[in-house]
Amino acid sequence: MARMRVLITVKTYPSPSLKYEEIVCTADFREDGTWIRIYPYQFRSKEEDQQYDKYDWVEWDLIKNNKDLRPESYRPYSYDTKVEKQEHIDTNNNWAERKKYVLQKVYYNLKNLINEAKNKSICTSLAVFKPTKILDFKIEETEREWNKRKIEKLEAERKQNNLFNHHENIFNKATKIPYKFSYIFEDDVGIRSCLMIEDWEIGMLYLNCLRDYNDNEQKACDKVHEKYFDDFTKMKDVYLFLGTTLEYHFKAPNPFIIVGVFYPKKEIQTQENLF
Repeated sequence: MARMRVLITVKTYPSPSLKYEEIVCTADFREDGTWIRIYPYQFRSKEEDQQYDKYDWVEWDLIKNNKDLRPESYRPYSYDTKVEKQEHIDTNNNWAERKKYVLQKVYYNLKNLINEAKNKSICTSLAVFKPTKILDFKIEETEREWNKRKIEKLEAERKQNNLFNHHENIFNKATKIPYKFSYIFEDDVGIRSCLMIEDWEIGMLYLNCLRDYNDNEQKACDKVHEKYFDDFTKMKDVYLFLGTTLEYHFKAPNPFIIVGVFYPKKEIQTQENLF
């Protein structure tokens, strides 16, 4: 067990888990700029003082997740491990303080990154990637409900565990996002890729837009597209946080998905600094 101070950078969208009821995975930076992945963490079931925002510095007791061969993977020492929230890094000076940690090591060639992931002596599973060009933002329909058998089992277990107390017996599952969002982009040698985005931020953007447009899914999707493609590609300097999934790390030709997006404003180049 080690007491670690980490900068929360990525939170994945909550997903049901038979073992942990629900999990949220975070991808974070240590003070030396190296990555650390922390899971499982039952984020939504924690008290408010045990919840954190992106770009919060937090400190907690962590141990290596021995069920995960990826070197970045750790877990809280126990379910009751307390999180000590410290300062928050804001967006002052075009995210300068955030960039200090996030942009220490950036990949531009996806094939090289995949080779590092497949190399068992390196086994890179988290990275900051800078696409040379973002070509499109893809929205596809997917399952509208979580796995029915899994949810029924979770609800039955919750009811059994709470038989003699006054807690809610029904599993309070997160809203299932019925769309899959992906970026299509090129790397520094022009290789084109399409990777799915599994960030809590994009899921909440869709749900907030859905509420604002009175459950009109097309308008909500259009608004997500507007932000992640129209706004980001024109106004933002986009970097992608890439992470592998445990199941497919050594199986898939490309084991990476997009677990978050880093998007400071583009710096305007003046005639003076061109020379």
